[in-house]
Amino acid sequence: ERGKQGMGFSQTATAHHFLLDTNGGVVQVEVNNQADTVSRDAIRMHLQHIARMFQMGDFDIPMFVHDTVPPGVPEMKKLRNSIRYIFEETPNGGRVMMSTSDRNALDAIHCFLHFQIVEHKTGDPTWMR
Repeated sequence: ERGKQGMGFSQTATAHHFLLDTNGGVVQVEVNNQADTVSRDAIRMHLQHIARMFQMGDFDIPMFVHDTVPPGVPEMKKLRNSIRYIFEETPNGGRVMMSTSDRNALDAIHCFLHFQIVEHKTGDPTWMR
């Protein structure tokens, strides 16, 4: 319920994925049914908003959804000028790509994504691809 309220779309009609890579990682959300254009458009709106908020150091939505401060967030706020957040549409939703060349920011991104993988029970690898 907190997810739907914070993100603006059904958590059961969509699939979240959190991927770690050598430069940062990716938050990706897709609709489960390609015909669900309402949810697809809501995902895109939400992720565009998230990319802008994260770039400003605002992590209120993940803190609301999970009812806690996710690991990595304090460092991501502090190092926000070292992290780049880019929104990109996918055919069935969208993704926010996070990248950095700062080792501390990279560790923070990976902590944040690992937490998301566990909390959302996505089954995504908790190691870099």
